[in-house]
Amino acid sequence: MDMTLLVQFWVLGVLLVLVPGPDWAYAIGAGLRAQSVTPSVLGMLSGYVVVATAVAVGVGALVTEYPVALTTLSVVGAGYLLYLGTTALTAQTGEGMAAGDAPVADGGSAQFVKGMGVSTLNPKGLLLLMALLPQFVSPQGWSSTGQMLVLGGLHVLNCATVYFAVALLSRKLLGSRPGAGTVMSKIAGVMMLVVGLGILGEKAAELVG
Repeated sequence: MDMTLLVQFWVLGVLLVLVPGPDWAYAIGAGLRAQSVTPSVLGMLSGYVVVATAVAVGVGALVTEYPVALTTLSVVGAGYLLYLGTTALTAQTGEGMAAGDAPVADGGSAQFVKGMGVSTLNPKGLLLLMALLPQFVSPQGWSSTGQMLVLGGLHVLNCATVYFAVALLSRKLLGSRPGAGTVMSKIAGVMMLVVGLGILGEKAAELVG
């Protein structure tokens, strides 16, 4: 595998993961909970493992070839983001809920599933990896599938580094400040709503056009 391409992908991947979006909003929410951030972040990472594997083995391309399938994924993903955003905005305090998090009483498995939904149901993530991974595959050496699996794994590591940092920093900086935590929870909820509505708007424009 071409190490130059690997390094180039790593650098670009870090820059892309550093751009705030739904994953950031959910990671911030995980940090503002009293329980561990690990289940939520691991859920998001597991979702990206699924997406990257789908792209590497060709399932992602198959989905995009059928407009109905991609539209369905987009609508479901947008609806999920709207649900998380609405939940965040209607939470009573910043202690138990943020960016769609359930009350602290929810177990780690519930947070894991929610985190996985955030990354798996985000059509932007699928389309981004579909656009990027093939560009960094060398025609020599390993099979294209093997190379894309390695690149996908590197993307997951980038996500792990950034999202754990975001979650832990939000806990450290905002966990002891309920007022600031509540404000950040609302901002995270708005981010979810904006992205969800944006996806629905794009699909509506495509149908009208």
